[in-house]
Amino acid sequence: MPASMQNRQHAVAFIVILVLIESIGFGIILPVMPQLIMGLGDVSLSSASAIGGYLMFTYAAVQFFAAPILGAMGDRFGRRPILLYTLLALSLDYLLMALAPTLFWLFVARFIAGAASSTYSLAYAYITDITEAEKRAQRFGMVGAAFGGGFILGPVIGGLLGEFGERIPFYAAAALAMANFIYGYFVLGESLGKRNRRRFDMKRANPVGALKQVAKYPVALGVAIAYFLYMLGHFSLPATWTYYTMEKFSWSESQIGLSLGFAGIFMILVQAFLIRWAIPAMGAFRTGLVGMTAMIVGFCGYAFAATGWQLYPWLAIASISGFVTPAMQAVMTSQIPANAQGELQGALSSLSSITAILGPLLMTQLFAWYSAPDAAFYFPGMSFIAAAALTALCLLVFVVTVKGLGTAQAEAA
Repeated sequence: MPASMQNRQHAVAFIVILVLIESIGFGIILPVMPQLIMGLGDVSLSSASAIGGYLMFTYAAVQFFAAPILGAMGDRFGRRPILLYTLLALSLDYLLMALAPTLFWLFVARFIAGAASSTYSLAYAYITDITEAEKRAQRFGMVGAAFGGGFILGPVIGGLLGEFGERIPFYAAAALAMANFIYGYFVLGESLGKRNRRRFDMKRANPVGALKQVAKYPVALGVAIAYFLYMLGHFSLPATWTYYTMEKFSWSESQIGLSLGFAGIFMILVQAFLIRWAIPAMGAFRTGLVGMTAMIVGFCGYAFAATGWQLYPWLAIASISGFVTPAMQAVMTSQIPANAQGELQGALSSLSSITAILGPLLMTQLFAWYSAPDAAFYFPGMSFIAAAALTALCLLVFVVTVKGLGTAQAEAA
């Protein structure tokens, strides 16, 4: 049965908590993952970073194919069973990593997590099902705030718990996911009525089909290419930050967690407040340029920082990169007809998934090569230099594409 009126507030609260817990769970393991890999594999930090890249690749590659299928299954069988499945699988993933006796089991756990990773898309679909159109933006904002809050809390909690052992944060993440599953099992109603369901069709679960449609619009295609380059570089931070700060500055788990929490606070400030002023004041084109420039400066700052404290101002500056995606969205959506906006978002989602596969693999390999004891040229920050170069190329493609519209149209986007 669809969720009744009196249960809708409980359902919204559950979805917000669900996103918060998943975001915390993702962040909670970041500060301790290098220590776990080094312990299980008896390898150096540089080798552990390469293995960490393969783990991220496994998760993202499985997610790329599984997420559209799970979304289509949600349209066929309802949101509730798929959401509960993702929570149960996520709890199993964290528990397996906590108990893993060998590196092989870490890969098994990441495979399971990738096969169940559709929480965010299902959360937005659930909110859409139970919310009147005029209230959706507000509730979507609550979901976004929960994600941002989890990104702040997760690394901080993980860093603090990691001081008691590298496996403790994984047990904590598993317990959070299981508690959310139990809560959802008893509280969460179904949001999608049977009359609104559709049959499962693998053609609709194609993760790349929408990319072909965007190619019909040259400006949107050009900006989408810029977006791909930007996201590819963006993954250098989540992929190599823990390894880099441990290698260069001998940071502890708590120091790593606090730095990521600091970055999360500034990202929320930018995305929740500054972006509302920036695009109306400067236009989407200039706002995008400011964000890309800040990202390039930030990456170079990370790479050449001489002491750990110097990373903090660069993190604050790089947070302005939160301008980039909304600015690109504004330009692209202005060039796409109303009946093709869904395809555009599907294409961007596919591009994000592809960069989530390639980006961590590229960046962790660069770190491993340039931080190894026998490296011909020792420079642990090389992944950030590569990310800066990719962002500079993104800026170039963005300028060439948007300037092709003519100045007036670019400013109005």
